[in-house]
Amino acid sequence: MDKKISLDSSSIREENTGSVEFQISHLTNRVLKLTSHLKLHSKDYSSQRGLWKILGKRKRLLGYLAENDPTWYEELIGNLGIRGLKRR
Repeated sequence: MDKKISLDSSSIREENTGSVEFQISHLTNRVLKLTSHLKLHSKDYSSQRGLWKILGKRKRLLGYLAENDPTWYEELIGNLGIRGLKRR
């Protein structure tokens, strides 16, 4: 149930827990945990709402990173195994 994605120090530029990269990886771990929880408890609507809020925050952070540092954005989504943002 605990499928955690851990990024080694070479993939995160800073050891700062406030960095965008760390926040995105931490939110991804929380998404994985909530997803596995919702597979068992499909009618837990409070957790569903929390999942949507986490996904929205991660999407905003990914948008910020894609705008400011596109190469690092591509590397991060490759390491985490998540889909990128839709391009307009």
